[in-house]
Amino acid sequence: MEFVCYPAWEQLPPSAERLLQRAARDTLFLSKPWFENLIANGLEEGRRLLLACVLDAEELLALLPLSVGEGGHYHSLTHLYTSLYGPLLAERLQTEALACLARGLRQLPVRFLQLDPVADDDPNLQRLQQAMVQAGFSCQRHFRFYNWYHRVDGGSFTDYMAARPGRVRNTIARKRRKLEREQGCRIHLFGDRDLQQGLAEFAAVHSASWKADEQFEPFVRGLAGKLSRQGWLRLAVLYAGERPAAAQFWFVAHGTASIFKLSYDQAWRRYSPGSILIAHLMERVIDHDGVEEIDFLTGNDAYKQDWMSQRRERCRLCFFVEAPAASKGAGFATTVVGLLKWLWHKRYNPALVKQADG
Repeated sequence: MEFVCYPAWEQLPPSAERLLQRAARDTLFLSKPWFENLIANGLEEGRRLLLACVLDAEELLALLPLSVGEGGHYHSLTHLYTSLYGPLLAERLQTEALACLARGLRQLPVRFLQLDPVADDDPNLQRLQQAMVQAGFSCQRHFRFYNWYHRVDGGSFTDYMAARPGRVRNTIARKRRKLEREQGCRIHLFGDRDLQQGLAEFAAVHSASWKADEQFEPFVRGLAGKLSRQGWLRLAVLYAGERPAAAQFWFVAHGTASIFKLSYDQAWRRYSPGSILIAHLMERVIDHDGVEEIDFLTGNDAYKQDWMSQRRERCRLCFFVEAPAASKGAGFATTVVGLLKWLWHKRYNPALVKQADG
């Protein structure tokens, strides 16, 4: 068993494909399409890719995708839109592979390593944390954000809607009747053949919404293309008459539907087009796609509680090699920087504090 680092995705051994397929079953944010798009369209300027690996002969047992900046600062290979991160592990020798990974990282010029966002209850992260401490790192864990989700538990869309607040059910039924009567209403789900039209419609709705301009358009467009080719994209537009009134970007993979982006044209707000479209896609993913879980990803927005039933925490793990006093200071600085980034994101992404329809 050996620790190896690769500077490029293409240099990974062939066995990486099995590891990535296994990880994708847990979350799309650890899938090959997600990482490939992030590297192509989302890697921060001034940072380089580092793929920290553990190999047993030619078999890849562990993979920790990282980005490296100046001064020995290593971060998880993530994007602002990443909702979950963790080490990618083969089925066998997991404890030993994590220990080897930690010892290998300790031999690198790492002063600070940040992994986020991670699941608070992920046993693999807990074992990695133990291995890192044993290898000589100090560790701090910080709250990152809340994640709302819903377990379908074999129920139908009818069962799902019956459990939603009465005001939500009534609003959707009443506003859809009103929209159909006054304007006409249709919903189109875009696929690979008409993806560019769908993205154009999505952009038009977004520009007419309350939201700030999309900061990461190449990333979003690249992701849509990759997910569409995998059959994982659910890009839907609701039309009031012939005008796009609401647009949503979901993805469905390995039994989980993730709600990625929502927008509606404020001119049509009186019809609650966002809620109508959410309900439509809920029916699609529950009754047609047969998902087991629906994930509203990042944020504790009040309206998400109307659609989801459970909430969990995502955290940030910070590892240091400085002296304990310096570690505390660095940890405090990391917390402050994280808070400032969140406030900036909130300021320039009003979707974090607005409802789906107003």
